[in-house]
Amino acid sequence: MFEKSLYDLIRGLRNHKGNEKEYMQNCLKECRSEIRSQDLDLKATALLKLIYLEMFGHDMSWASFNVLEVMASPKYHQKRVGYLGAIQSFRPDTEVLMLATNLLKKDLTAASTTTIALPIVTLPHVITPSLALSVLPDLLPRLSHTHPSIRKKTIVTLYRLALVYPETLRAAWPRIKERLMDKGEDPSVTAAIVNVICELGWRRPHDFLPLAPRLFELLVDSGNNWMAIKLIKLFATLTPLEPRLVRKLLLPLTEIIRTTPAMSLLYECISGIIQGGILGSGEDADGREEIASLCVSKLRGMIMVDGDPNLKYVALLAFNKIVVTHPWLVAQQEDVILECIDSADISIRIKALDLVQGMVSNDNLVSIVSRLMRQLKLSSAGDRRTANLAGSSPGDSDEDDLEKTIDSAPKSTNQTPPLPDDYKIDVINRILNMCSQNNYGFLTDFEWYIDILTQLVRTAPLPRPISDVDSLSPSGKSSDGDISERIGAELRNITVKVQALRPACVRAAEAIISQLNNEAPIGQTVVSGALKPVAWIIGEFCSELSSPEDILGALLQLVPKTSSPESLAACLQAVMKIFSLVAGDQLAPWTPERKSKISLLMARIIHSFEALILHPNLEVQERAVEFTELLKLTAEAASSQEPSTETSYQDPPLLLTQAIPSLFAGWELNSVAPAAQKNVPLPEGLDLDEPINPNLNSLLASAESISIPVDETDEFESYYYQRPAATSIASEPAINKLADGRDEVATSYQQPTEETYLDADILAKRKAERLERNRDDPFYIQESNSIQRSSTPIHNILQNSNGPDLDVDSIPIMELDLDKLSAGVDHSQPQPPTSKPARRAPRQKIVVAADENLGGSGVSTPRNYDSENSTDVAKASRAHSKKLKQSLLGVDSTSISALSLEDDPAGGTKPFDPEVQQREEAEMARAMKEVERLRLEMQRANERIQVAQGVDAAGTVVKKKKAKKAKVVGGGGDGNGEGGEEVKIKKKKKKVANIDNGEGNAAGGEVVKPKAKKKKAKPAEIQEG
Repeated sequence: MFEKSLYDLIRGLRNHKGNEKEYMQNCLKECRSEIRSQDLDLKATALLKLIYLEMFGHDMSWASFNVLEVMASPKYHQKRVGYLGAIQSFRPDTEVLMLATNLLKKDLTAASTTTIALPIVTLPHVITPSLALSVLPDLLPRLSHTHPSIRKKTIVTLYRLALVYPETLRAAWPRIKERLMDKGEDPSVTAAIVNVICELGWRRPHDFLPLAPRLFELLVDSGNNWMAIKLIKLFATLTPLEPRLVRKLLLPLTEIIRTTPAMSLLYECISGIIQGGILGSGEDADGREEIASLCVSKLRGMIMVDGDPNLKYVALLAFNKIVVTHPWLVAQQEDVILECIDSADISIRIKALDLVQGMVSNDNLVSIVSRLMRQLKLSSAGDRRTANLAGSSPGDSDEDDLEKTIDSAPKSTNQTPPLPDDYKIDVINRILNMCSQNNYGFLTDFEWYIDILTQLVRTAPLPRPISDVDSLSPSGKSSDGDISERIGAELRNITVKVQALRPACVRAAEAIISQLNNEAPIGQTVVSGALKPVAWIIGEFCSELSSPEDILGALLQLVPKTSSPESLAACLQAVMKIFSLVAGDQLAPWTPERKSKISLLMARIIHSFEALILHPNLEVQERAVEFTELLKLTAEAASSQEPSTETSYQDPPLLLTQAIPSLFAGWELNSVAPAAQKNVPLPEGLDLDEPINPNLNSLLASAESISIPVDETDEFESYYYQRPAATSIASEPAINKLADGRDEVATSYQQPTEETYLDADILAKRKAERLERNRDDPFYIQESNSIQRSSTPIHNILQNSNGPDLDVDSIPIMELDLDKLSAGVDHSQPQPPTSKPARRAPRQKIVVAADENLGGSGVSTPRNYDSENSTDVAKASRAHSKKLKQSLLGVDSTSISALSLEDDPAGGTKPFDPEVQQREEAEMARAMKEVERLRLEMQRANERIQVAQGVDAAGTVVKKKKAKKAKVVGGGGDGNGEGGEEVKIKKKKKKVANIDNGEGNAAGGEVVKPKAKKKKAKPAEIQEG
């Protein structure tokens, strides 16, 4: 009967296009019947087809016993199919694996080389600790096989056995070392040994230090690039243990970097130099600098290779490591690194950002930030326009929808692809980190940085609008992805820390407030998180405002548009502070005009605040209620106070001029260190877990049952469910939107001009400030149309003779004789002093205030407050997380780290047995518990005995005797000391003579004080006769 072969199965699968699943099911049924046949050829063919179908996801574990039958076939072509099936289907928990042990041992001792190779290749896929223990005696002799391929495969298989049975290395290491030291060994076997040593080297590198001479010889003489890569990685782990290797490796590594054409070997050589600490070692400084320059130049060449993003990525990885030890060398490659920032590959951009953040300095900060700002501006222009069109009011017409569709079409095929918001947020974070690091130590122009922050608020990605459900959250926290809030916080930080720049920061805050108010039409909400810190700046430093009344009006317009509770609370506070500045002037007369103006202003503020009295956020509600009631009282006082006339003078209300301003007057707020709160000691008796109100649950339950009557004429209903009347809005033609040209992207790596990344209004402001600053500078060329120069006598003569249009050719030429001129001058007479050219005004010195902290607490960082136990807990958690992060395809090799290759296997050391080790650990745990129980019983019994004897259970305190004075007792044997004398012991010269009373010297003893020798003082001894 004709049976299908594997080729027939593949052809049939290709012929059944669209019906492959049904065809595979039929083939599986055929394979199930064929594999039960007694014919080994038919069984092997069915198994081969099952192996092919298993690659499509079909399970073949049910045929494990049939696989074992084919493995036992005496024919090689059938045995090979069986071993292939074992590799594909056998797992360490396969039940028939124990039946294959004898078969594996038998094939390992076969005479044929091809047959021996089959179990050697299969063992790494099915190995278990018990199987490794069984086949190890048969596998070790294969290290001496005559064929090099068998020796190579055996070495690799032994490493796989060592991962599950570490005692394999103890038995195999002497033979592996012998193969390595043999200079006549086949190169493939040597390369396999080097691979195994490289894998083991990072776990226990000190065991392989004696092999350094042989490994160095292989690095120099071998022509195998892959083996050289492994050797370089191995030496990178050995150099920290043996610093003398650095000087030895410098020459060959330099030669490899200069001569090798292989990019893989070049990169691995540079990476090994970096990881081995050769660039940061103290040995041979000249050679170290030379190889560092060579590595940087080679990495520059890798980045400049066009069409290979992989080389750029790995080169940037190496640059990120070199910048730690040689930042000045990396900074010299600024041009190629900044080109990577504009790469189309987002991963290359991120690595380039990591690199420029590490190499930033005073000199290149402006150029780096300008490059990043230009990139953000070009990418954010279209996104912001699209977002504004998408957020238009629901009353738009169909024509507006058509315009949006046309405008959303791509401008051209060459347009730069839009950047993801996550990348933009990352870029902005890095800009802020680079400019603010070292307490703004790299900044030389703070006005430029303030303009950068203003531009960042405009180009930052718009956060998601907060929904009604989110706005009702009790926490009131804004979204974490709002980068604009951090930009505003940075502007607030500069305002607080740098006192000289507060006017400029307040002007920038005014511009941001105006921009937010203009970008949010009626019916839309302000979602930018920069509103909160900017409103705080305006309120705290309202005395620096150029037009307080205009800003107050802008804030009142933003209050109903603000959705974030935190920003809304800051706006309410800022409104009251500005109002206290505008209305709290005590010197201004209380005229009818001022009275009406203040009354109307208070009425407008009260109208805006009354809408927030029932706000769900408690902070907003509290401020709205307090300020509304205060303003109502002030309005009553202002209406009852008569205005001043020509005959009578009336003072303004005290609530207006003293009470409200006193609420916001006090100490100046300074920046506080981030961890300064940890230095504040907790007061005694404070229990933070105790509830403030124990009846809170009942109060909340009663509040939920209260019903609030709903007004039928609800503004909410009319606003959201009634369509407003159609209005005619003038719009530019759609063709104008299509004709927008693509912004030119500068391709030069030099510092971009400000026009490429700043808006027109910011540029005009900077230009006006620059002209004002350089107005009196004689070295600055002024613009003729903007500067009015004073007329001089020669100018008047030329103007009168030549008319308004000055003719250069009509200027008379005079012959100047320097000798006659000097002869007519009397040098003895005092010459009038010559006017020196005016010097440029010195640049204002910027002082950045430090963060405040509690005195004597030192640097306030959270690390100073970690307890001793927290360190152990952190270590345990890191170890646990490391275990959890292990790949599912990986093998746990932690047991190899505890194995020493220097132990003598014949010295009584037993082979490792996992089951025996588990039993010993369990017995040890039980023994330790028993010892602890007996120790506690003995301690309690001892305490009971001491209490019964009248001794305190805590023990008696033994005091040391004082050796200041020693009394000498004289007399007979009765011990009466009538004639005794005191022995006065001097410091550092204490020597007391022994007194012998055996001769009847009852009158008294004599004290002998020898002076010749200085010995340690001894207590007096009394001998009784």
